[in-house]
Amino acid sequence: MKIEQIYTGCLAQGAYYVESEGEVAIVDPLREVAPYIEKAAANNASIKYIFETHFHADFVSGHVTLADKTGADIVYGPTAEPSFKAIIAKDGQEFKLGKLTIVVLHTPGHTMESTTYLLKDENGKDHAIFSGDTLFLGDVGRPDLAQKAADMTQEQLAATLYDSLRNKIMPLADDVIVYPAHGAGSACGKNMMKETVDTLGNQKKMNYALRADMTKEEFVEEVTDGLLPPPQYFPLNVKMNKEGYTHIDEVLERGTRALSPQEFEAAANEVEAIVLDVRSPKEFVNGHIPRSISIGIDGGFAPWVGALIQDVEQPILLVAPEGREEEVITRLSRVGFDMTLGYLKGSFEAWKDAGKEYDTITSISAEEFKDRMDADKELPIFDVRKEGEYVSSHIGAAANTPLDYLNDHLAEFPKETDFYVHCAGGYRSVIAASILKSRGYHNLVDIAGGFKAIKESGIPVTAEVCPSTLKK
Repeated sequence: MKIEQIYTGCLAQGAYYVESEGEVAIVDPLREVAPYIEKAAANNASIKYIFETHFHADFVSGHVTLADKTGADIVYGPTAEPSFKAIIAKDGQEFKLGKLTIVVLHTPGHTMESTTYLLKDENGKDHAIFSGDTLFLGDVGRPDLAQKAADMTQEQLAATLYDSLRNKIMPLADDVIVYPAHGAGSACGKNMMKETVDTLGNQKKMNYALRADMTKEEFVEEVTDGLLPPPQYFPLNVKMNKEGYTHIDEVLERGTRALSPQEFEAAANEVEAIVLDVRSPKEFVNGHIPRSISIGIDGGFAPWVGALIQDVEQPILLVAPEGREEEVITRLSRVGFDMTLGYLKGSFEAWKDAGKEYDTITSISAEEFKDRMDADKELPIFDVRKEGEYVSSHIGAAANTPLDYLNDHLAEFPKETDFYVHCAGGYRSVIAASILKSRGYHNLVDIAGGFKAIKESGIPVTAEVCPSTLKK
């Protein structure tokens, strides 16, 4: 028996490769399926099943492409209604994989088709569960995403999840290994642990949602408390996972067109494409194509694209570090953004060498910002961190304008006087600055190094919150 967790940090997502006697099952594969196929081939094994725990909202699964390329069966739990060929398993149905057995445990609540797959070893002993978004480490799946599809309230879904956990998962032995679909950083839960694998016994001790004495009413209240609105791309990813999509090979072929600066500029004007610059924040600050949007590839790239670009059909032209163009296009496709039309050959340096107009962002150190604060106590300051980060500690005069909801705050930014923007370390503030500049706000100043550098500079910070700064 071989079990491998294939974890993708950018999405905080775990896919799984399970092998026995030359037969392979893949659980919740990512969009790019070549690694699974290559791994099976290297082991002289063949992929027999693709198990999907539910219709994912935060990423586009590779199930359709993987099935087409390998002939493997896609398996969903009860009530799933995909538009493509799949096995819709019954609760308790068993699937043989070499000497192993995989048992379907229907665990609705996160979504109504949500299913946990119980893996039994060659002796029939319960070995592990692939819990999808039903059970995370330290948390459970949010119950608000499937309200419309299920025609239920989030409270009703939470109550259903309570029953699923108590009736299907908690009765399992403490030594059963828990393999969840997500870890810390995913928007699919609230309080996930940084670890990505644990035992069920430890989760019964550590996970607030698995308290033995917890009533259903308490569970519903705690699970639904503090849920932030989901990213706007979630329903679009569900639709793609349910109805199918263009294969990744076609997406890559279209996206990896190398364009000269002249071709790039013409394409941007012709199709009204977003120019997405994925270089580092520092490089973007020092020079970028006017009106381009910065979302650095070396950060929480895919989720921020999904949160900030509202239409997955939006044409995109890339400015990327040389040699990383295919990686960027792949990572965009993971969250459903398939309309990359090409990239700037030679990256931004080619744009400059061609004598094209470019823009910069005014950025100052925390020390210089401190000097300006000392001279003027009324400086307009905007903190684009999440509300929880802001509440924990912030500059007293700063308004909280979370990057996720920046478009809802545009009227708050002054158009005439300079204003200052910061995040935790500099990644998000440059994204925010690029969005603001694309909307005509050129009087912004980025604070390099973010809140970390601000605290280190000796600028006073506080945890006191003015309610008026927490608008949404």
